[in-house]
Amino acid sequence: MYNRAAMRIFGDNNKDDILGKYIRDFRPEAWLELSDILKTGCPQIGKKIILSKTTIIANRTPLMVEGEIIGVVSVFQDISEYEAIISDLKSYKGMHRELEAIFESSYDGLYITDGNADTIRVNSAYERITGLSRENLIGYNMLELIEQNIFDHSVTIEVLKKKKPISIIQKIKNDKQVVVTGTPIFGDEDDIILVVTNVRDITELNQLRDELEKSLLISSRYCEYLNEYHEIEHVLQKTVVKSQATVQVIRKAIKVAKVDSHVLLLGESGVGKSMMARIIHQMSPRKDCPFIKINCAAIPDSLMESELFGFEKGSFTGARTNGKAGLIEAGHCGTVFFDEISELKLDMQAKLLNVIEEKTFTKIGSTVSTHVDVNIIAANNKNLKEMITQDDIRKGLYYRLNVVPITIPPLRKRIEDIPILVSNILEKFNREKKLNKHLDSKVLERIMQYDFPGNIRELLNIMENMIIMSDGEQITLDDLPIELKSSISARYDLHAGEVSSLKDMMGNFEAQIIRNALNLNGDILSAAKFLEVHHTTLWRKMNRYGITLSQIDRQ
Repeated sequence: MYNRAAMRIFGDNNKDDILGKYIRDFRPEAWLELSDILKTGCPQIGKKIILSKTTIIANRTPLMVEGEIIGVVSVFQDISEYEAIISDLKSYKGMHRELEAIFESSYDGLYITDGNADTIRVNSAYERITGLSRENLIGYNMLELIEQNIFDHSVTIEVLKKKKPISIIQKIKNDKQVVVTGTPIFGDEDDIILVVTNVRDITELNQLRDELEKSLLISSRYCEYLNEYHEIEHVLQKTVVKSQATVQVIRKAIKVAKVDSHVLLLGESGVGKSMMARIIHQMSPRKDCPFIKINCAAIPDSLMESELFGFEKGSFTGARTNGKAGLIEAGHCGTVFFDEISELKLDMQAKLLNVIEEKTFTKIGSTVSTHVDVNIIAANNKNLKEMITQDDIRKGLYYRLNVVPITIPPLRKRIEDIPILVSNILEKFNREKKLNKHLDSKVLERIMQYDFPGNIRELLNIMENMIIMSDGEQITLDDLPIELKSSISARYDLHAGEVSSLKDMMGNFEAQIIRNALNLNGDILSAAKFLEVHHTTLWRKMNRYGITLSQIDRQ
């Protein structure tokens, strides 16, 4: 027997060509197995046979009649479709493993919900980014998670409403901020079957952006002040110090610069306190960082807080969109010099004291403290200790600034510096204005007789006046300003017509230097050490010029 199904499996078209024939002639590969069954009587179950176009399973059973084997019944089952299904299933499993690996290895967080906003998948990156566990998310609806304050709002809900990709910034309960993009996956009937949400942590990105904005603000303020050099400071930076009084002050300044300590500079207006502050900064470990000068007398009280400490964006009407870094913040890691510190109001003094003690301040419109590392140098031309009793200076601020006080002597106490200052000022103007002016020796003599209540600043103005107003190349006594002519000091007892030789002029000059040294030091031994001469030499010179200690006006 040979049915149609078997013919189809084996590809035979006419069973008459097979019936009645010996199987060995047309199925030699099957003959050995069939002859073995006929001999042993053992059935063959599940024999897999691979044909040219199909794969079959053969179950062969001996046919028994009265205990004798008279034939074999072979039942064939075509398993080609099953094998194709198994092959596809293996492929799908392999693809599933690959997709699972891709899903889990993604650096971005992936969050998947179904068309009802129920959470079905969350990858490891999402757990890492958000700090949330998938066990607390999978199976929950997004509306439930919002009610539990896990999320402030859901991009999945928005995607299901609008049926299009949407991106939002989402806040998670642990104060993390993430940017999420939800993408709908549509089914055959144009309904959403999945929402795939891509998640990125922007908390660190926001911090970096804030730091960058802060750096840009500080850099902009630093650039604004980089070229703000006062004319007198520009001149004095090129001045060679001559007088012992100034040398002593600079030595003290260099010592304090090395230890990065707060300094209080005292002295009359125009003595060069700004220059001394720059020297301290340039000699300090902060020399490569900003030097910010703040003239407290030049900033209106209404603007003082915003100028010193800055403000956040939108903190008040008219404020810059991105806020503004204050002058103190612009000096971060460097030196901030407060000129005329006594002009600060008491409330600003309190905030400055907090900067000194805590190294923090709060901008206008902010609730967060800003850390700043600056060295404070302050200067004033008034007696700050007296101002404490008048409640114009906070006692705490005074004592914090007065760690190392440095008093800069007025120009009349260091007249040895005047010739060099005059020379440098004249050289600078000649170079800049393309002039060839020079001083008559009598002009220098008269300048050195003047008390200079405005100190170096006044000297600069006098020199500029004479250079501009003089007609020829030589500056003469006629070019002296009227106020200087009428206010020449008699400190040398040197009057026009009384001195006729260089020797006399030098003698009067030396006598004044001795008087200044005694004024500063109070006794002969200290003055001699100050002048770097032996005390007996100083005594002899005092006798020569008729100088006694009783004549010295100690100031």
